[in-house]
Amino acid sequence: MIRLLKRYWLVIRRPSVHYSLGFLTVGGFIGGVLFWGGFNTALEATNTEAFCIGCHEMHDNVYRELQPTIHFSNRSGVRATCPDCHVPHRWTAKIARKMQASKEVWGKIFGTVDTQEKFENMRLALAMNEWRRLKANNSLECRNCHDFQSMDFTRQSPRAQTAHSTSLASGERTCIDCHIGIAHRLPDLADAHRLAEKHGGPHVLPALVGGTPMEEPQRQE
Repeated sequence: MIRLLKRYWLVIRRPSVHYSLGFLTVGGFIGGVLFWGGFNTALEATNTEAFCIGCHEMHDNVYRELQPTIHFSNRSGVRATCPDCHVPHRWTAKIARKMQASKEVWGKIFGTVDTQEKFENMRLALAMNEWRRLKANNSLECRNCHDFQSMDFTRQSPRAQTAHSTSLASGERTCIDCHIGIAHRLPDLADAHRLAEKHGGPHVLPALVGGTPMEEPQRQE
C-alpha cells in the first residue's frame, strides 16, 4: 500500500515524465471543465429559495413575513425570491457575498437564532446588516429589477414621483433609504442609533430610520 502511494506521488510530482504533453493538456482541460461545472452547479444550488428556507430559522420567520407582501404575490406574477434581494447577480460580487454569508453556517451550528425569541432579539442587528450592505452597494439588488430609467412616473403616487425624481435621481438617497420593511417586519428601532455607532455612524442607517418620521409601509400593486 505504501509502495503504491509512493508511486502515485511520483506521478503527481512529475507528470510530464509519465504522460505526454498532449495527454496532460487534454486531461487538464477536461478536469477544468468538470471542476468549473461542479463548482457552478453547487453555487447555483445554494442560490435558490428552496435552499434559503431549508432551515426552520428562515422558513418560520422571514419567509412567512414575505408571503403577504407585494414581492411574493402580485397581479403581474413576477416574484422576488430570497437570492434576488440578498445575493448580488454579478458573479464576482456573488462570490464575495457567499464568502461573507459563510458566517451564517456558524450561526446555524451554534443556534444563534434557532428560536423565535432569539430571532426577535437579533432582528434589529440582522436588519441593520442588510441596510448597511444595501446602502454601501447603492441598493444593487433592488436595481437588478427596478430600473430608474424605465420608471413611468405618471403611474406613481405624487409622493413617489417627488422622491424618485429628486432624491433618487440625484443620488442623494438610494432605494433602501425609503423602502425598509417592504418585505419583512420592521424591528424595534429604539437601539438603531446605538448599534449604528458600532458600524460607522448614523450614515449607515436608512433615511427613514435616521430621523424622518416612520410610516407603516403600504402594499402597492
